[in-house]
Amino acid sequence: MSQKVPVTVLTGFLGSGKTTLLNRILTENHGQRIAVIENEFGEIGVDQDLVINADEEIFEMNNGCICCTVRGDLIRILGNLMKRRDKFDRIIVETTGMADPGPVAQTFFVDDEMRDEFALDGIVTLVDAKHVLLHIDDSDEVKAQIAFADTILLNKVDLVSEEQAAAVESRIRSMNAMARIKRVHMANAPMETVLDIGGFDLDRALELKPAFLEPEYPFEWAGIFALPAGLTTLRLADGPDPSMSIVLMPAPGAGKQELFTAAERAFRVFARDAQPLAPGATLQPGERHLQLRLDAAGSKDFLIDAQSGAYFALFTEHTPQEFDLQLLDAKGTPLQAVIANEYAAGHTHDNTVSSVGIEFEGAVDGDKINKWLSKLLQNKGADIFRMKGFLNIDGEDERFVFQGVHMLFDGRPAGKWGNDKRLNRLVFIGRELDRAALEKGFRACAVA
Repeated sequence: MSQKVPVTVLTGFLGSGKTTLLNRILTENHGQRIAVIENEFGEIGVDQDLVINADEEIFEMNNGCICCTVRGDLIRILGNLMKRRDKFDRIIVETTGMADPGPVAQTFFVDDEMRDEFALDGIVTLVDAKHVLLHIDDSDEVKAQIAFADTILLNKVDLVSEEQAAAVESRIRSMNAMARIKRVHMANAPMETVLDIGGFDLDRALELKPAFLEPEYPFEWAGIFALPAGLTTLRLADGPDPSMSIVLMPAPGAGKQELFTAAERAFRVFARDAQPLAPGATLQPGERHLQLRLDAAGSKDFLIDAQSGAYFALFTEHTPQEFDLQLLDAKGTPLQAVIANEYAAGHTHDNTVSSVGIEFEGAVDGDKINKWLSKLLQNKGADIFRMKGFLNIDGEDERFVFQGVHMLFDGRPAGKWGNDKRLNRLVFIGRELDRAALEKGFRACAVA
């Protein structure tokens, strides 16, 4: 264990104080060099700009949730980090506030290479004492973040009464009696409660989720086909999404072990950027993430060039039934999978929760932006879980960083722009957000 790289997973719901704690860790005099891996929920990355510019290396993933899809991303980044093992002493993975930390922890137990190189030191969960009760009953992610924690930091206790803090702590204790709970303000936790915890409790994780060591995948179905030489047609009908992500790769055989081995390879391929293909395109089997575009109405055909013919493993983002997926030989005869398996999704998300990211160059009027944000939070604050970003305020030399949780809002200067491009970048995360109205309101604050 002493030769393995210790990894701390930092989690907590939106606005609980993860970035504040991360900044504290990076500026404390603990003598350790830290590599940081961040994941954000949203189309525009902000968190990396909110982290203090230290000597540590920061890697950002924008896949939206650290779960099955990002497990491949996480392994890829960890693998690249190990090529620079002499540059850091430990790693911190900061998850998005919308993430279940279970699949992240799972990475260090189900993957042989990761298990040999890294030791999961523990999961640290931040809990917003003022707002957590708004989400705890209807968010599976909040429950998982608390349940899997080795250490829980009850943050923002200055915003609640002693009775309220005690009630929240009692609720947390009923969900996780084993975790150490520490009340903090501005995430000012002693380093010994965050780093070198002593190891993640795998036995307790298995009690919480008996299937913890069963890997989750970013695909819902897989099958191995014996494809004939030449061209095979892959036909899809309309389905629930305007596209279908797939991986089609050669397989050495058609047994259970061959399917499992191929699945572990495929999930890493799914973490790569997808290559979009329009109907009529010919796809070559291999370790490529393909996104089949299904915008046109009716059946859509894609051609598979199997060349000499062999066994091929097909992995699909959704089940074949949802898109009436078929493989047809040159005579139009449907081909059946020699072996197939469905992979149940191990997590769900509230589809009404989304992210809106807005960015533009130039300056904004300080009074206008303040009035707009104040009115917005008054009217829509209950549905805005998280707001964060930075502004180029007209007449100011410093970047202005702001963060908000529901109706609470805080902003402050954060250093001169220097040679950086002056941008205004804002991200909202919440329920049933009106993208057009948010963009119109934000852009109306720009200086003409």
